[in-house]
Amino acid sequence: MNLTLKIWRQKNANDKGKIVDYPVSGISPDMSFLEMLDVLNQELIDKGEEPVAFDHDCREGICGTCSLYINGRAHGPQTKITACQLHMRSFNDGDTIYIEPWRAKAFPVVKDLIVDRSSFDRIQQAGGFISVNTSGNTQDANAIPIEKENADKAFDAATCIGCGACVASCKNSSAMLFVSAKVSQFALLPQGQVEATDRVLNMVKQMDEEGFGNCTNTGACEVECPKGISLENIARMNREYLAASLKG
Repeated sequence: MNLTLKIWRQKNANDKGKIVDYPVSGISPDMSFLEMLDVLNQELIDKGEEPVAFDHDCREGICGTCSLYINGRAHGPQTKITACQLHMRSFNDGDTIYIEPWRAKAFPVVKDLIVDRSSFDRIQQAGGFISVNTSGNTQDANAIPIEKENADKAFDAATCIGCGACVASCKNSSAMLFVSAKVSQFALLPQGQVEATDRVLNMVKQMDEEGFGNCTNTGACEVECPKGISLENIARMNREYLAASLKG
């Protein structure tokens, strides 16, 4: 396959940045999208040019660091996969592919396609934890009876990998789907009830302080989420937040 890549290049957060064209050839349809970028970078290195900076780690759809905006969609044209799981057979010979970083005030560009998502870390640190009894009389969590429906919903929420696709695809750059998933994974379980009130208040407060936009129920976040996190979590977080506000 012969392709034309239009890639966002930006030296640092203060640089203006621009789209740069790169032709690539000999790309196998069986390559992953990141392997294709590896081929491009090797060519650039061989020419003595600066390679394209992009984030990656596990390349197994687990860590979420491979976040890329590909042809106007978070993680590319396929649904419920991350960019590292996208293969070049999803494109055609001669295609032009636009590759950009996430666009959000709360995700400043570090370099090229890499953005700083530490705002997500700070939101989780604000309340994403549970108390653990270490007195010596601890109860095995597996011995606590939990309704299967609640357990399933909690696990579904916990599959969020914090990639930021929800923010990138939202017209308001809202982080509501991410925050609601982190709230829900504890709100649905008895172990999460101790800090329930403080958790939702603190995490929502931190979300607002980070500069994320408001949710207007467009639904693009759920559509583009590689793990299919449901909008039901946002409704649950809103209920949790209202109840916590009344208690306060």
